[in-house]
Amino acid sequence: MRTPLTKISLFILLSLLVSCNAVKRVAEDERLLTKNRIFENGERINSEAVKSQIAQKPNTTILGYPFRLNLYNLARPNPDSSFAAWLHRKPKREERWNKFLSEKQVKRLGKSFWFYGKHQWLKEIGEAPTIIDEAKAQKTLKRLEAYYFNRGFFNAEAEYEIIPSKRPQRASIDYNITTGEPYFIDSITSLIVSPAIDSLYKARKRGTLLRPGDQFDWSNFEGERRRLSNVFRNSGVYNFQPSSIRYEIDSTASNNKMPVDLIISNIQKRSLDGSTEEIPYTIHKIKEVNIYTDDSFINEQGSFTDSTTYNKFNIYSKGKLRYRPKALTDAVFINPGDVYSDVDRSLTYKQFSNLRTFKYPNINYQYADSTNNELIANILLTPRKRFSLGFDFDLSHSNIQDIGVSFITSMVSRNIFRGAETLEVSLRGTLGSSRNVAADDSRFFNLSEVGGDIRLNFPRFFFPFNTEKLIPKYMSPTTSIALGTSIQENIGLDKQSFTGLLSYKWSPSKWINNNLELINIEFINNKNPDNYFNIYLNSFDRLNDLAVLTTIDLGPDGRLEIPGQANTFLEDAINGVYPELTADDIQVARVIDERKTRLTENNLIFASNYTFIRNNRENILDKEFSQFRAKLELAGNLLSATSDLFKFEENRDGNKQIFDVAFTQYVKTELDYIKHFRLSQDQVLAFRSFAGIAIPYGNSSSIPFNRSYFAGGSNDNRGWEPYSLGPGSSGAPDEFNEANFKLAMNLEYRFDIAGNLKGALFADAGNIWNIFDNVEDSASKFDGLPDLDELALGSGFGLRYDVDFFVLRFDLGFRTYDPALPSGNRWFRDYNFGNSTLNIGINYPF
Repeated sequence: MRTPLTKISLFILLSLLVSCNAVKRVAEDERLLTKNRIFENGERINSEAVKSQIAQKPNTTILGYPFRLNLYNLARPNPDSSFAAWLHRKPKREERWNKFLSEKQVKRLGKSFWFYGKHQWLKEIGEAPTIIDEAKAQKTLKRLEAYYFNRGFFNAEAEYEIIPSKRPQRASIDYNITTGEPYFIDSITSLIVSPAIDSLYKARKRGTLLRPGDQFDWSNFEGERRRLSNVFRNSGVYNFQPSSIRYEIDSTASNNKMPVDLIISNIQKRSLDGSTEEIPYTIHKIKEVNIYTDDSFINEQGSFTDSTTYNKFNIYSKGKLRYRPKALTDAVFINPGDVYSDVDRSLTYKQFSNLRTFKYPNINYQYADSTNNELIANILLTPRKRFSLGFDFDLSHSNIQDIGVSFITSMVSRNIFRGAETLEVSLRGTLGSSRNVAADDSRFFNLSEVGGDIRLNFPRFFFPFNTEKLIPKYMSPTTSIALGTSIQENIGLDKQSFTGLLSYKWSPSKWINNNLELINIEFINNKNPDNYFNIYLNSFDRLNDLAVLTTIDLGPDGRLEIPGQANTFLEDAINGVYPELTADDIQVARVIDERKTRLTENNLIFASNYTFIRNNRENILDKEFSQFRAKLELAGNLLSATSDLFKFEENRDGNKQIFDVAFTQYVKTELDYIKHFRLSQDQVLAFRSFAGIAIPYGNSSSIPFNRSYFAGGSNDNRGWEPYSLGPGSSGAPDEFNEANFKLAMNLEYRFDIAGNLKGALFADAGNIWNIFDNVEDSASKFDGLPDLDELALGSGFGLRYDVDFFVLRFDLGFRTYDPALPSGNRWFRDYNFGNSTLNIGINYPF
């Protein structure tokens, strides 16, 4: 039934698309603009900068289809008239409706959504047809000529031609630009009145954007103005104004070579009587730095009851000073005796904001005396409340939970040790419902988790020795110490975990972030290992199939009893107690036992990791950026190195233990790269690649479940549900399939549909494998490059709705290439709606 239904659905959809008439709202004497083409000296160009000069653009399309235009065309132009015509189309219709509803209500019916509102809504989310307007074409010519003029083509000429289409009422426009010969900079002469400015200009002239012989480009002149302004304002010229810089250019010179005069004048100050005077620019130094810990009392007489001087900084407080002076001065980059600098001011703003103890500060300057050569810097701080409480409530859905209700309540205490430290204490809880829990639990909310965390943040490196030379304070170094615990009940094996963390963060630049987790400890205690076969039913079914082959007495329902009989049979099967089982059967039992042991054993992870992130995204609206993340994690090495010194005990497998738990030892590394390409104003091509591997060694032969990789889900390969892809070509034999090696690649074409509704087409490739661990199943292992043919491919489409503070995402994925199927029969075997996967997510996947 699925195939005919899919074909019928596609036929109906295609019929709707074909039936839409794009020129439905275009008058007979008008033409719909279908395309703009730009030719430069006879050659077609596709420069986005040049295309942005066009004043009239064709209607937006999705893969060539004018979706928003056709939405607009579905609306009636005059719904009021249409309603009136419908009302009077049949005799006595209006009279009958007036008797049924009343005359007033009939008028209101004409303004209802069905008769009026839906047409207005279609117009709002749709797009009116772009009718060729020759006035806008003329406007485009002026823009193009100005654009080329600013790039040195002073004699550029532009013209346009309307090209009728073979289809009626449609046309395109060709814009033809004849640039002429470009003009070049011949020589550059500087005329600078202020000696101080002249010295700074000569000292920093090497970085100039204007050089003799370069083609004229006005953007370079503007860039040079900005560069010089930054140089001067960061070299002591506190009051420098960019308007003091101007250029005089002689475009009448021969051979298209122009001499340029760079002129920097003094400040023009207007007096009260209307006259102006010139004030020379000078270098300003910082005489004093005053820090006011509460700017609400600045104007109160005698309000400063406590003050101190620390490292030449003056600190004032209302009441007893509640901050250690060093904690305040470490956030200040404006130092007495230094020359004025905009950069120092910005860094001070940033550092005080990062403390999370004060609101965004106010920094102002005043002249120290009438000579106007020295400045007094006043830093006005507004403290946040000492204590604050927060509460968060969330609804969630995952592969484990059908529905989950969670809450987090937290308390923040600021300046806890008088050094702008923050203490965060949080409690969290979750109630959930799942069909994966044992069948004898009939409660709707059959999952629960409670936990708590305590975190102490320092606005500096908390380290035995001084690290300021290696990581200066402008990198905003921070230290976090955290402890946490959580208890899960009625979910899987009822885990209890304890965590400890000592981490350091710093940012050398705007784009780069570093995170070093020097100590990352996690202890996982499985409180209910006897529940294993109730949760991992696939493993139990395979074990029960082996039991049926033997003479063992099964339970009343013809199945092994859980947990006692199942555990005993598994051990006996491995030890060869049952002669009915073949060598292959015993191997299956060993695989079941290895997975059961790994998922029920307690874990002690004592790790360190370092993460490097480079992200050049300017802000949330930036549509063209890249991000690179690299992570390296080492676990168990310190414990392994000290095992002989402390004489750790060993378990039956020869692994060293602490408190009867074998510690985990592995090395793990990840590489993640994201790149967004802006194709147009409302179209983006997003790409992501990921590679990760975790190799056990020494005291471990496998990776803990929570440190392994899985495939599938809303942020991975969307043709599969989470944990349902891989490993390799094994066909996801378990409920939660994971491995220690992963490759993934994603490509997504994003576009606007209507208003806040967005769309996407995507292709996801990837899989997980076992490598260098104790898994022996060849279908699950990565044995070399030939296994790359097990990379699964999912493709599909999605809808997203942007509600400003988050994006609600629906993605429908199809299994395009399934490595679990026999080789040669993997392409498009289950490519239909019946076998598709609906993924619901929050925000974009990458």
